[in-house]
Amino acid sequence: MSRRSRSAGSTPPPGAARCTITVCRGCCCGSAKVPGLDHAAQLRGLRQALDGVAAVRATDCLDACEQANVIVVQPSPAGRAAGGRPVWLGLVNDLDATADITAWVERGGPGLADPPDILDLYTFTPSRRIRGRLEG
Repeated sequence: MSRRSRSAGSTPPPGAARCTITVCRGCCCGSAKVPGLDHAAQLRGLRQALDGVAAVRATDCLDACEQANVIVVQPSPAGRAAGGRPVWLGLVNDLDATADITAWVERGGPGLADPPDILDLYTFTPSRRIRGRLEG
């Protein structure tokens, strides 16, 4: 994947097309099946931190339950044009990971900024059928 890095402190200009963050909140994700995390607070925190920077939406089950607590970061149109593709992150069960996702998206997200290396631990590739439900 080809990526163009942006400077660490830059954010997309006001009115620019934004990344979309999809947070799974069906079946296993966002439920007591994943203990030890305040799921509502995680979603609320993403929405607050990325207000004006990215669209954050919750969705029903993405059918990737083995990776429960899935967050998908979809590139902005500029990020897609630069080679960015949706990044699926699973087992996002701590607030430090959420902060890393937020920082990456603030810098431009897929295609425009490299993700923090730690996010490699959360990245997974869902089946084509599952990807098609969100990306299609």
